Amino acid sequence: MPYILDGASKQMIRTFLKIKTLIQIIRTIARYDALFFVERNDTPIKFLNIIIRLITFGVSITAEVTNLRNGEKLALALQNLGPGFIKLGQALSVRPDLIGQGLADDLNRLQDRLPPFSSKYAKQAIENEFEKSLDKIFKTFDETPVAAASIAQVHFATTLEDIPVAVKILRPGIEEKFDRELDLLYWLASILEGFAPNIRRLRPIEVVDTLSQTVFMEMDLRLEAAASDELRLNFENDPSFNIPKMDWSRTGKRVLTSERISGTPIDEISELNKNGLDVEKLVANMARTFFLQVFRDGFFHADLHPGNILVSEDGVINIIDFGIMGRVDKKTRYYLAEMLIGFIEADYTKVAKAHVTAGYLPTSKTQESFAQAARAIAEPIMGLPLKEISLARLLAQLFLVAQQFEMETQPQLLLLQKTMLVAEGVGRQLYPETNMWELAKPLIEEWVEKNLTQEFRAKEAMSEAGRVIEHLPSLIINLSESVKTIGQRGLKLDQDTTNTMSKRKPISRWSWWIGAALVMGFLIMSN
Repeated sequence: MPYILDGASKQMIRTFLKIKTLIQIIRTIARYDALFFVERNDTPIKFLNIIIRLITFGVSITAEVTNLRNGEKLALALQNLGPGFIKLGQALSVRPDLIGQGLADDLNRLQDRLPPFSSKYAKQAIENEFEKSLDKIFKTFDETPVAAASIAQVHFATTLEDIPVAVKILRPGIEEKFDRELDLLYWLASILEGFAPNIRRLRPIEVVDTLSQTVFMEMDLRLEAAASDELRLNFENDPSFNIPKMDWSRTGKRVLTSERISGTPIDEISELNKNGLDVEKLVANMARTFFLQVFRDGFFHADLHPGNILVSEDGVINIIDFGIMGRVDKKTRYYLAEMLIGFIEADYTKVAKAHVTAGYLPTSKTQESFAQAARAIAEPIMGLPLKEISLARLLAQLFLVAQQFEMETQPQLLLLQKTMLVAEGVGRQLYPETNMWELAKPLIEEWVEKNLTQEFRAKEAMSEAGRVIEHLPSLIINLSESVKTIGQRGLKLDQDTTNTMSKRKPISRWSWWIGAALVMGFLIMSN
């Protein structure tokens, strides 16, 4: 009769396997000389350095990390550890508030490239997804992939209608692999938060949460196709900016088919010059389209590295790969516009006021002291020659100051800041003599003039009031049921409820006052 393990035994075996995997990870990181974050004199776990030395005994540091910065060493180590750790590095690269700007910059250059999987599996995956043979889906299918990354790879193909397409296919077993790696990372993060105070400030569990959410979105290629379609519709009348069309009949959870885009990667400047393209005009177009994505639409491509920006021979900018997208709500757009104009005009009172209006600055801090702090970080940057000014780095400095003023981190702004930094780098590489944000300044000023007037704010308030009125019947029913329940059982809040309430965003004053007035009016009339 076979021996059946009990729950405790299974848990012990799982823990043993995690420890074994952790040892392999530590030895790999050591090979790239990237254990700098634990090899410190003030390490709170006194015996941690001793354990690290025992685990890494006999490990030789690879020659390829000679003369590299710590962040570059860590990027190489994470790349070598595989898909989950590449994504972890990318998740950390948008958190300069946690790991510092220098380390974030180095991780931002992390190359998401892995050896391709077999074309045999790629074909089988397509057939499994659509439950028909490949020749009934595509007329031709190139066996050699044109790109291979941590989650998927891309093949060129031709449809039965002779339309050239690009086919993106998830890696075999990638969901299970990420589940295992995320489970390990959560386990490690919980240990670090419990026993390492100097690492606890980096909020490792929160970082793994962010990674988990990103990976979830990328594991369903229908979500990427939907994001691409939304962005394409936003720019469907713009002849200078192109998004590939999705082929929904050949797109599923593990396979995405889109229009094939041809063009020159935007960082191949000699090829662009050979095609007679005006690189200054390209930078201006990049600035304009990025501004429209953020301020007009509140929906932007958040992975603008040069490989995802292809320029057609006629100068049209084509964007590909929509796995990482960002959203910015209207309130945040108002804040961003007022703040950026304030910095550009060196009006630091306006910058501080933007933080107060957005509700970011705690009441315990003064607007004047924050304006002073904004001036301190902006003057050294804004005083540089125009071509050297980086609004992305200015925002990064601002986030660090925000921490000192006890402001909550805004995740959507961190992703935006990273995207701005990459876009700036591309623009500066294309045409070093100009600054893309100066080119976008008239657009920002026009948007501010149109959207931040008292009349427009009043219109927005009326629209919000309309939404409250629309939901009033269900609010009253819920209120009535809640009062009845409290009357019968009393009011009790468990720990999960209080935690959830504490994380909720504040509802605007208009909603509260209008809702309260309408409910009171309803109660008075009903009596």
